[in-house]
Amino acid sequence: MDTLQTLLLAFIGIVIVNNLVLTKFLGICPYLGVSGRLDMAFGMGLAVTFVTTLSGTLTWLIDHTFLIGTQLEVLRYLCFILVIAGTVQLVEIYVRKFFPALYESFGIFLPLITTNCAILGLALFLNLWAIDNLPEAVVLSAGGGLGFTLAICIMAGIRENLDLADVPEVMRGAPITLITAGLLTLAFMGFAGMV
Repeated sequence: MDTLQTLLLAFIGIVIVNNLVLTKFLGICPYLGVSGRLDMAFGMGLAVTFVTTLSGTLTWLIDHTFLIGTQLEVLRYLCFILVIAGTVQLVEIYVRKFFPALYESFGIFLPLITTNCAILGLALFLNLWAIDNLPEAVVLSAGGGLGFTLAICIMAGIRENLDLADVPEVMRGAPITLITAGLLTLAFMGFAGMV
C-alpha cells in the first residue's frame, strides 16, 4: 500500500471510525458544553483542530527526538501537558487579537481547551498506536481535531433543532442531550471495522 493511501485511510479512520469523542469518549465536557449553537461549536472545533494538529505534531517530535529510548521518558506526560498549554495560549492570543467577537463568545471555554482530555489523549494514542513517521502523526493529529469538529457540529445542529421540537418538559435540556449523544455514539460505532 502506498504512502498516500495509508495516510488517507488513517485520516478517515481517526475522523469517523476512531472518533475521539464518539468512540473513545474523550473531550466530552466541551462536546456537551459548547454544542448549544452551531456557530460556537464550529469555532470551538476549529480551535481544537488547530491545537490538536500543532500539539500532536510537537509532542510526537519531542517524544521521538528526546524522550523515547532515554531515561527522560518518564517526563512524557509533563512535556505533553506543557506543549498543549503553550499551544492553547498561542491560540488564545491569536483569537483575542484577530477575532475579538469569537473570543468574547468563547468566554471560559477557550482556556478549557488546555484541560481537554481529547488533546492529551491523542498525543498519548500517537505513541500507543506506534506511529513511526511524522506525516502520519500530522495527519492523525489533524484528523483527531476534525473528528472533534464533526462530532460537536453534528451535536450542535441536532440541539438547535431540538429547541424547536416538542420535547416533553422532563426531557428538556441535559436528558435529551445525553440521549442524543448516546444515539450518535451508537451510530458512529456502526463504522467500526470500516477501515
